[in-house]
Amino acid sequence: MAMRKLQITAAAVALLLFFSSTSDAQIFDVTKYGAKADGKSNIDKALMSVWKLACASTSPSKIVIPKGTYLLGEVKIQGPCKAPVEIQVQGTVKAPGDPSSFKTDGWLTFNHIDKFTLSGGGVFDGQGKIAWEQNDCHNNTNCKMAPANLRFNFITNAWVHDITTLDSKNFHVTVLGCKNFTFLRFTVTAPEDSRNTDGIHIGRSDGIYITDSTIGTGDDCISLGDGSRQVHVTGVKCGPGHGISVGSLGKYQAEEPVSGFWVKNCTLTNTQNGVRVKTWPASYPGSVSDLHFEDITMVKVGYPIIIDQVYCPWNLCKPDIPSLVKINNVSFKNIRGSSSTAVAVKLVCSSKVPCKDVVVGDINLTYDGPEAPAAYSQCSNVVPSFQGKQSPRVCA
Repeated sequence: MAMRKLQITAAAVALLLFFSSTSDAQIFDVTKYGAKADGKSNIDKALMSVWKLACASTSPSKIVIPKGTYLLGEVKIQGPCKAPVEIQVQGTVKAPGDPSSFKTDGWLTFNHIDKFTLSGGGVFDGQGKIAWEQNDCHNNTNCKMAPANLRFNFITNAWVHDITTLDSKNFHVTVLGCKNFTFLRFTVTAPEDSRNTDGIHIGRSDGIYITDSTIGTGDDCISLGDGSRQVHVTGVKCGPGHGISVGSLGKYQAEEPVSGFWVKNCTLTNTQNGVRVKTWPASYPGSVSDLHFEDITMVKVGYPIIIDQVYCPWNLCKPDIPSLVKINNVSFKNIRGSSSTAVAVKLVCSSKVPCKDVVVGDINLTYDGPEAPAAYSQCSNVVPSFQGKQSPRVCA
């Protein structure tokens, strides 16, 4: 524990030193390079021009998108750069509404950048309504993926703060191959019925921090893919959405282990699930370990606590064949509030590789509805240990 705190402190100090170095940065205003805040004129060329200048600078630089409404097409922001760069978005940047105008699965993609900041209080509007209406992935395994609003690939020592992503066509944010990356006061907004619009999806990344943020969308507020390590979620408000999830895992061969996930002091409201670990049946081998959910408030949440190793959305799987993803060292502590389903605690583990070292402590979840007189738990292939009180009784 002491070593982990030391690592977190060192990362925070490094980020503070970096951010202070950008306070006297050279300013590049996109409107001085041809960008117009009329909501119609494409600012791709202006943004790429200033990025080229900022990225080549040997001293810290800041790109400013002033207040106003701008149209931005599909853009890749490419590093590495010679010095820290900040993009400060003060206005609203809109994507083209038609998903067919995109050639890849990203609207604004950031690649291979060290010491990067995205800030400014602005909004990235994905204009996702058409894409949601066309989304048929629930019954078509070969469906075309719509673009995510923001993709961060192989970014290190980064800070995204005071930014909103709105109505993405697909995932709002993906974090792949990143290290030491912080989201602070970050907002995700999309309707409850917008399909596949995960708030922040993390994969094969190490040292990701999501703090004091608000995420409401049509899928998982936060989801961890394979290879996620040392992810810390603190003070997040989630809802609507599908909850805060590890997985789904085991669908693909050679997935990397997931290890180290801390969710603390969060509130989930009107979500389909609470804190969740999900793996596919008939899966490839994999492992999940060191997951800790603590001091969490549930407000009318379906399945507030759930391990689901027979995860099978849309019945596109083989549920009778057990998962081969091993789950161990998981704790649920001081979780309280109300469940919208009679099953408030669901720990359904694999019959082939049962869950190990699961701890349940001080659970107080109520249910008031037509399914049952009171909340209850459902368990299989797990023998948890207990601390404090449990209401409902878990795995009784």
